[in-house]
Amino acid sequence: MSYTADSISVLKGLEPVRHRPGMYTRTDNPLHIIQEAIDNAADEALGGYCKHITVTLHADGSVGVQDDGRGIPVEIHPVEGVPTVEVVFTQLHAGAKFDKADGTSAYRFSGGLHGVGVSVTNALSTRLEVEVTRGGARHQLAFSGGALIEPLARLGDAPKKASGTRVRAWPDPQFFDSPTIPVAELERLLRSKAVLLPGLEMSLTVEATGVTNTWCFAAGMQQYLAEQLDGELVAPMFTAQKYAAAGDENFPVGSGAAWAICWSAEGNLARESYVNLIPTPAGGTHETGLRQAAFDAVKGFAEHRALLPKGVKLAAEDVFSRASYVLAARVLDPSFQGQTKERLNSRDAVALVARMVRDPFELWLNEHPDDAKKITELAIRAAQARSRAGQKIEKRKQSGVAILPGKLSDCQSEDIRRNELFLVEGDSAGGSAKAGRDKELQAILPLRGKVLNTWEVEAGSLFANREVHDIAVALGIDPHAPEAPASVLDNLRYGKVVIMTDADVDGSHIRVLLCTLFYRHFPQLIKQGHLYFAQPPLYRLDVPGHGKNRPPRKLYALDNAERESMLDRLRLEGIKPEAVELSRFKGLGEMNSEQLWETTMSPDTRRLMRIRQPGADDANPVMNMLMAKNESAGRRAWMEANGALIGAEI
Repeated sequence: MSYTADSISVLKGLEPVRHRPGMYTRTDNPLHIIQEAIDNAADEALGGYCKHITVTLHADGSVGVQDDGRGIPVEIHPVEGVPTVEVVFTQLHAGAKFDKADGTSAYRFSGGLHGVGVSVTNALSTRLEVEVTRGGARHQLAFSGGALIEPLARLGDAPKKASGTRVRAWPDPQFFDSPTIPVAELERLLRSKAVLLPGLEMSLTVEATGVTNTWCFAAGMQQYLAEQLDGELVAPMFTAQKYAAAGDENFPVGSGAAWAICWSAEGNLARESYVNLIPTPAGGTHETGLRQAAFDAVKGFAEHRALLPKGVKLAAEDVFSRASYVLAARVLDPSFQGQTKERLNSRDAVALVARMVRDPFELWLNEHPDDAKKITELAIRAAQARSRAGQKIEKRKQSGVAILPGKLSDCQSEDIRRNELFLVEGDSAGGSAKAGRDKELQAILPLRGKVLNTWEVEAGSLFANREVHDIAVALGIDPHAPEAPASVLDNLRYGKVVIMTDADVDGSHIRVLLCTLFYRHFPQLIKQGHLYFAQPPLYRLDVPGHGKNRPPRKLYALDNAERESMLDRLRLEGIKPEAVELSRFKGLGEMNSEQLWETTMSPDTRRLMRIRQPGADDANPVMNMLMAKNESAGRRAWMEANGALIGAEI
C-alpha cells in the first residue's frame, strides 16, 4: 500500500466532529449536545443578564432552548467576515469564553471552557435553527449537519429592551446509540442550574405529555439541600461562599467556592458538586478540598477543646461519614476527566477549596460551640466504630504465623478499608515511594526485576519464587481457585493493592505479569475490586508566571494527549508553548519523593485505575493466548492484527 501526500486527510470546519463524535461528546444519547446550548444560556445567567431559561422537548424529536439573555451578536465578525452568530455555530474554537484576562468577563468561570460547545451541537444535528433578539430586531439562521443552509435574515422588529437567544436542534440519530433524551437526567441538570443560580427560573416542557416543570430556588443551595434531607440535623446548616480577591498571590481573582454543608445522625445523605455550573457526579479534587477543610476544622476544634477521648484518632472519613453538602467551585481553566466533565482532576482545586472553606468554617464552629460539639461527637462515634472494626481485624491477624518480608515497609493502620499496598518496580522508585508515602495508611513492597510468569505454574509451586512468596505473605491471603468464596480474603491486610510501574514497555510487562499472578491464583482479589493500576505522569510542564495572579506552576500530563490538551489551554491563557519547559519522566526512579506523592500516591491528586474482571471465564482465552508457552503463533497473529493500535497509543 503506497504512503504519499494523498494519504493524509485534513478535516476542516466541523468535519472532525462528524468523523469522530465520541471525541467531542457522549454518544449514548443526545443529552450532552443539548447541554451545550443550556450551558450557554446558564452562562448568561451567571453574568447577571438572564432570568428565565425554557427548555422544550418537542414532539418531533427536536429540542428548544430559549433564554432572555443579551442575545448572540449578529454583526459581521471583524476577522471571519460573516455574522458573528454564524461563527459561533460553525467554528470549534470560537466564543467569548477564552478571554481569561478580563476579570469582569461573564465567561471567566464558564463551564464550557473546552471551546467546542454549540458548534458540536450543530455538527451532530440534521437541522439547527437559531433565533436572536437584540437591538430592536429579530434575526434567524439555520444549519444542516453543521453547514449553513439559511443565511442570517431579519425576521422583524422587536421591543427595544427585548433580548435573548432561541436554539432549536434536531439531533442526528446516526451519531447516537439512542435518539431519546432521558427526561429524568435532563430534569436533574436543569434543577442544578436553578440551585446554583438563585432566582433563575428554569422550566422544562414535554410536548408529548403536555407537562411543564419549573424550578426556582430563591435561597439557592441552602433551600435545595434542606429539601433533599429527611433526617434531623444535629446542627444548623452552614452556608457560605468565598472567592479570591485582587492581589491574591496563590489563586486567580474570582476563583473559590460556595457551599452548604450539614450533618445528620440518620436518614439519607445528599451530596452534589459542581464546577463552573457543570455537575460533577463523579466528584473530584474540589470535593477533596471540602473534605480536607471540614476535617481540619473539626479536628482543630476537638483538640483545642480537649474533646477527644484517650486513644481516639479522628480521620477524614469519620468527620465526613454523615455529612451532606452542595459544593459549587469556580476554577479557572478546570481540567476534567474526559470530555463529558463528570470528574474534576485539577490539582489546584484541592488547595483552592480547602483554603476558601477552612477559615470560615473554623470561625463558624467557634461562634457556635454547642453545635460544633454535636458535630464533633458524631465524628468521634464514627472513629470509635472504625477502631472497633480494626480491632476485630487485628485478632484475625494474630492467628497467623507468617513473618512479613523484610523489604516490606508496612503501614501503621490496621484498618484494611483504608490501607494500601504499593507494589513498586525497582529499589530506586521504592526508596522514593517509602520517603513520600503516608506512613499511616500506605505500605511499600519493592519488586526486583521481572516477576515470574505464573500462568502455567501450579499453586503448590508458587512460593518457590521469592517475589511471589513475598507478595502473598504481605497480602495475608493464600492462592485460591476462581470458584472460591469471598471469605478467602478474610485475612487480607490491604483494601487497595496498587501496581506502580514505569510508563514504558518494561513497566507494562511487569504489570501484565502481576495481573497474570492475581488473575490466575488470587482471582477474588480482582472480583472484589481490590486491585488497581497507578497512573504516573509521563510529562512535567514547568509553566512560567503570567501576570500578578498567575505564579509559576508545575503541571503533570498522563500521556501525549493530555500534554497537548494542557498546551492548548495554556495557549488560550496567553502563554506561548515555547515558554513552557517540557520534561519527560523516564521512570518512577527519576521522581523525588514529593513528586511521586503529588502525582501518583496522594489520594487527593492521584489517578488510579481499578482492574475489573469481565466475566466468569471471559478473559481466559485472551490470557492464555498472551501468557501460555505454546501460544507463540497466536501471539504473533494477535500482534500483527493489533500492533497498529498499540503504536497509535504510544
